[in-house]
Amino acid sequence: MSEPLSFELSRPAVDPPRLPDAEVAGPAPADVLPPDALRARPPGLPRLSEPEIMRHYSRMASLNYSISENFYPLGSCTMKYNPVANEVAAALPGFAGLHPYQDEESVQGALELMWRLEQALCAIVGVDRVTLQPAAGAHGEWTALRMIRAYQHSRGEARTEVLVPDSAHGTNPASAALSGFQVVEVKSGGDGRISLADLESKLSPRTSALMLTNPNTLGLFEREILDIAELVHSTGAMLYYDGANLNAFMGICRPGDMGFDAVHMNLHKTFTTPHGGGGPGAGPVGVKTELVPFLPSPTVERTNGHLTFDHKRPQSIGRVRSFYGNFGMLVRAYTYILAMGGDGLSQASQDAVLSANYLRKLVEGDLEMPHDGPCMHEFVASAHDLTTRNGVRALDIAKALLDRDFYAPTVYFPLVVPEAIMVEPTETESKATLDAFARAVKDIVAEARTNPQSLHEEPRKTPVGRLDEVTAARRINAYLQGQSQDPVLRWKAPSEKPS
Repeated sequence: MSEPLSFELSRPAVDPPRLPDAEVAGPAPADVLPPDALRARPPGLPRLSEPEIMRHYSRMASLNYSISENFYPLGSCTMKYNPVANEVAAALPGFAGLHPYQDEESVQGALELMWRLEQALCAIVGVDRVTLQPAAGAHGEWTALRMIRAYQHSRGEARTEVLVPDSAHGTNPASAALSGFQVVEVKSGGDGRISLADLESKLSPRTSALMLTNPNTLGLFEREILDIAELVHSTGAMLYYDGANLNAFMGICRPGDMGFDAVHMNLHKTFTTPHGGGGPGAGPVGVKTELVPFLPSPTVERTNGHLTFDHKRPQSIGRVRSFYGNFGMLVRAYTYILAMGGDGLSQASQDAVLSANYLRKLVEGDLEMPHDGPCMHEFVASAHDLTTRNGVRALDIAKALLDRDFYAPTVYFPLVVPEAIMVEPTETESKATLDAFARAVKDIVAEARTNPQSLHEEPRKTPVGRLDEVTAARRINAYLQGQSQDPVLRWKAPSEKPS
């Protein structure tokens, strides 16, 4: 890290920050707070001039990699460009200034947006109702499983197992386990798709649901999805759709039409809301008719043109959030859907698939392709041959890409592919960018074959070089076992440190 902390840059000669009054109506804080909640002395804030502060934060920002600077080919996570129009809409005072507990009469516009977004998502994925409460993709998974379990319990069924493919996102088995289910792995076939024979052998009266991503995590469309749905439903189980890869076929085909009973959607992956920052996020869940009574409460309902929150849902699984605190994300997603329209969403998916197949073709002579194409919106390559012949791993290729001004793709996932390199170009990148990325991969592979040692030392140009991951893992493990104070997660001023 080449930038000191603002506290370390602080200059005693500079006047301390001048803070505004609290502007709290009524008694002063000192009159109502207990003495032990009041500071004995002012906080030790950094003493810097405004230009120094501005330059400090600008330098720190320059150390970060962001999609506003270059390509982010992060397979499985869909790092799309977030349109400025979305941010403008979310910043409108009528939306940004809302309080979560305002009276319904004063937020009819917000409820109207939520109602319309629900209708749009229902149409896109082919379900009957949608809950907008979940604040993340994994939260949506958990919410869907909760509804499935509640539905089955209402029928007197005690199903204890959830089936998860071996190529699934790690959040799938985690969500199932957190929901109290036993996780049963379903193997992939030689073509990278789910093995129907293995699926059939794992299905039983104990099965509650199969969690499936389509296209799957290898970027391959599950061509036998109708047969899969029939097998699952024949045992009385339900089919859950992980919407991580929905951006591969918006407006082209719908999970609900494939037989999925519950569908979660990642608004950050598919509908261009921020990914990670600006939270909380949003992972809406759509359901077919059988699961509608179990939706989290409250739902948004329209009665004679008037919109209200419906809290009286006797079979509901209850709230999964205290309030709709992800409303800003809902505004962004609805803005995107309106701006694109049905044809625009379809075009976005077609462009994403075209970009992935184009880039896959460019690099297939340099990296192994473990499964036959074509792919959907992303593809998984492998550096296994380079590892065997030249000692160069997927990690080395990822680090070398950082030195060539490209963010690293996902590596070592899915686990079913050795030395996996997972790439998703998205629909927002130009042909010139994809060509440049492919050239960088070719240069790195050529170097791997002629001078592999140099790749073990990259990156050299980034603010932080290659980390000692083994030592880091050991220290974190020691910390978790109470044997070490590492990692240090908070800077402490000298006056706070124990003497």
